[in-house]
Amino acid sequence: MKFHPEQLTAKEMYKLLIGSVVPRPIAWVSTISTDGRLNLAPFSFFTVASRQPPMLCISIGPGVGEREGTEKDTLVNIRSQKEFVVNVVPSFLGNEMQKTAENFPSHVNEFDIAGLTAMDSEKVKPKRVKESPIHMECQLERIIPLGTDHLVIGKVVMYHIDDEYYLGNYKVNLEKLRPLGRLAGNYSELHTFFHLPK
Repeated sequence: MKFHPEQLTAKEMYKLLIGSVVPRPIAWVSTISTDGRLNLAPFSFFTVASRQPPMLCISIGPGVGEREGTEKDTLVNIRSQKEFVVNVVPSFLGNEMQKTAENFPSHVNEFDIAGLTAMDSEKVKPKRVKESPIHMECQLERIIPLGTDHLVIGKVVMYHIDDEYYLGNYKVNLEKLRPLGRLAGNYSELHTFFHLPK
């Protein structure tokens, strides 16, 4: 089989992409609005954009469902406040993360809905997810419109990791972390690690 993207609908091409670019890490992004409302939402179009200075990038698509044709609160908040936090999602927080993916009105606090604790950050205004073992506080570097989506690039200005997940020598205990990965419509738990060649 072969497909020409210009001959497919956006949904058809999207399904091929999310089934092929796997597993994708999940950025659990916390932001704050101009009037102080907390927001928390997961995004799986996410990776490292630069190592020095350290930068992360997240692709944020348009609103869906009853909010189709609008911008997601995360993007609106990042654009106005120029700050956000990326919280890492271990498997034990999967249900809470999924709850925050639901399409809530702007005034709803996803921390409360998911039963999570909002924790003060050190260098940015958005809160951190206390239950998450790793948080990266970011200041906005730039937003690049790309087709229907927006590529958000943020500079990491503070990194937090719970002691029990830190191996020393700047290494993360991935076997303990067991991070969730996003597949097409499902998730994978990363827990089997090996070196190559094997």
